[in-house]
Amino acid sequence: MKYRYLGSTGLSVSELCFGAMTFGEKGNFLGAPERNWSEFGVVPENTAYDLVYKALDAGINFFDTADCYKNGQGEELLGNALKGKRHEVIIGTKGRWQTDTNPNSVGSSRYHIINAVEESLKRLKTDYIDIYHLHGFDPRTALEDTLRTLDNLIRSGKIRYIGVSNYAAWQLAKALGISERLGLEKFCVYQGYYNIAARELEHEIVPLSVDQNVGITVWSPLAGGFLTGKYPRNESFPEGSRLSNATPFESAPIANREQAYDTLEVMQEIAKQHNATVAQVALNWLRARPGITSLVIGATKMTQLEDNIAALSWDLSQEEMNLLNKVSDKEKPYPYWHICNVAGDRRIKSDVYP
Repeated sequence: MKYRYLGSTGLSVSELCFGAMTFGEKGNFLGAPERNWSEFGVVPENTAYDLVYKALDAGINFFDTADCYKNGQGEELLGNALKGKRHEVIIGTKGRWQTDTNPNSVGSSRYHIINAVEESLKRLKTDYIDIYHLHGFDPRTALEDTLRTLDNLIRSGKIRYIGVSNYAAWQLAKALGISERLGLEKFCVYQGYYNIAARELEHEIVPLSVDQNVGITVWSPLAGGFLTGKYPRNESFPEGSRLSNATPFESAPIANREQAYDTLEVMQEIAKQHNATVAQVALNWLRARPGITSLVIGATKMTQLEDNIAALSWDLSQEEMNLLNKVSDKEKPYPYWHICNVAGDRRIKSDVYP
């Protein structure tokens, strides 16, 4: 296993983070009552434990979950599996979405965050959370109040570091500024949707995170399974699969599907040359991108986890990276084309703005 430092925390975390979103049976998501999380996978208790043990044996020391995953089953089963190993691992969980019928059990208010952390601690069977993420932005709660609440929770020892997921760049930048101005703990990690078929994170989040030394962890690095290469170009996605769902929130959105298939063809050729899988190519492309600390992988079967772990046994060449960057590149929106190409009399080139 390979490890990287997470932002400026000094924490050394594995390049693969094992996610527990698939753990458990069906469970309602109160933010969208028609959903039950089964489209992301259903993993029974004993299988969940076996997957965690395999991850530990491979050297993975970073685990991710959230309070809303299958009504807390994700946290509960992860906590059970890590019993006796707590001091050896880094656990990240998230809160923001509604988990019960109380109208105040949602958002980033002082009321909800304190209660959510207490409930997560119980389910995880621990007295501290290594990284507590806000699972999304809350426009109805003042950031100052949320940040003071999180700072107090750190000072009380219940959480150790804080992060965000699914924030816009301006929201993260504003929060970092408030923390600096008020002397509060800063967000040290950003967890976002990013893969070779969906590179939007590169416009603002990656440059901001690199500049501010915020670690980036990636959810859905395989685009909901699309980047395994198992879905033929001219066939519909299987009914009930994650990619068959209609709304972007429920699936892993890909803006240009034809380009994604063109990219997959190149990835398949590279995979053959390395005697590897397309999924491994996708993971290795992400590992080599600027600012990336860890990739959050999930699994419903042991073979999936083993294949993902095997990606760390080899690296893409610079020639292969250049080829993949070119075939997956997308037209940059304003002002990024201007920043990259015509900013004054100097052409800006960097790892962040290629």
